[in-house]
Amino acid sequence: METIQLKRIVEAALLAAGQPMALTQINDLFGEEEMPGVDAIANTLAELQADCAERGVELVEVASGWRYQIRKETQPWVSRLWSERQTKYSRALLETLALIAYRQPITRAEIEQIRGVAVSTNMVKTLEEREWIRIVGHRDVPGRPALFGTTKHFLDYFNLKNLDELPPLAELRDLSDIEPQLALDPDTIGPLPTAIELADGDEPIDSDDRYVERETAVESSDIEDLTAPAEHAAGIESATTPSEDRSGDDPDAPEGDVVQSDFNEH
Repeated sequence: METIQLKRIVEAALLAAGQPMALTQINDLFGEEEMPGVDAIANTLAELQADCAERGVELVEVASGWRYQIRKETQPWVSRLWSERQTKYSRALLETLALIAYRQPITRAEIEQIRGVAVSTNMVKTLEEREWIRIVGHRDVPGRPALFGTTKHFLDYFNLKNLDELPPLAELRDLSDIEPQLALDPDTIGPLPTAIELADGDEPIDSDDRYVERETAVESSDIEDLTAPAEHAAGIESATTPSEDRSGDDPDAPEGDVVQSDFNEH
């Protein structure tokens, strides 16, 4: 197959798919006799990526594969097409999401003890419905609390190939600083939650001094404070972060401390 024809097919497939496509998925579009192979697909993607240099869209690789998206510098104008879809996330939700991203796998109780306030059920449900987090196992302690980790959808939304691309904590004051790229089709971003704007997710845990709600402290802290090593939270054991793919697909649970469930992406 000619290179020009291959480029046209790959470009059309990526635009029509409405979601990222892996090399193997693109290759499978062809019959056995004309299958170009993943190396040829990779070279084609590199050429298409170069073709976008002067355009308002770019071809990028995220956790789930390759996709076309709108360039960041065009967002102030293009985002007006979907102004009614914009949602402002609460600080409490972003702090909780940051803790899960940087400390996964982590339990809800560990998040609560670090933040000093309760994590509302509604907040966890919102993050799960958004497909940003999921249960990746259970801590092998009484009650077997669920361990939360991030998903490939989280990486895709924040324009990351893996969690190694998350900004260093020293450079990140708020997870909202990682601005997601606008997909060509806004529907591919996923349904926006309706409860986020109303719920700040902060509920006092109990009257124990360790758990009294500290609004001033939370408001003045930054994400680095909240995701610092476990010594900042009395009695909390630092969660182990998977070394290869920290999206939640294959977390290396702390030895003898976690009972793993199915870690494959749902």
